[in-house]
Amino acid sequence: MVKEYFEKLSKLIIELDLEAEVDVPTEVKDFYTGAVLYVNKAIRVSLSPVGLAIKLPEKKAETLIKNGDAKPFKYYSKGPVKQGYALFESPDLTNIEEWKRYILESIQLKSQ
Repeated sequence: MVKEYFEKLSKLIIELDLEAEVDVPTEVKDFYTGAVLYVNKAIRVSLSPVGLAIKLPEKKAETLIKNGDAKPFKYYSKGPVKQGYALFESPDLTNIEEWKRYILESIQLKSQ
């Protein structure tokens, strides 16, 4: 199952063509039951059975959650809510422009 999420996230990142807009190292890696995108050695995106989670400015993530566009994100079901992450359940990964906007915003965050 991990391979499935690794392949899906890798495909999304290729389709986003991030290299054309950012000059920081990015890398997709396996992570527990899914895959993550590292930017400058910090996790910025996670794709797993629970959905697509993106690290955003805290106010942006809070607004998306408050508006019902996203949910709070936890790495583990009994773990704490990860501040600044917005979880998109059952994401439409073909909606490239929406994900590109959020992921570029995430990449611009200072390492946290």
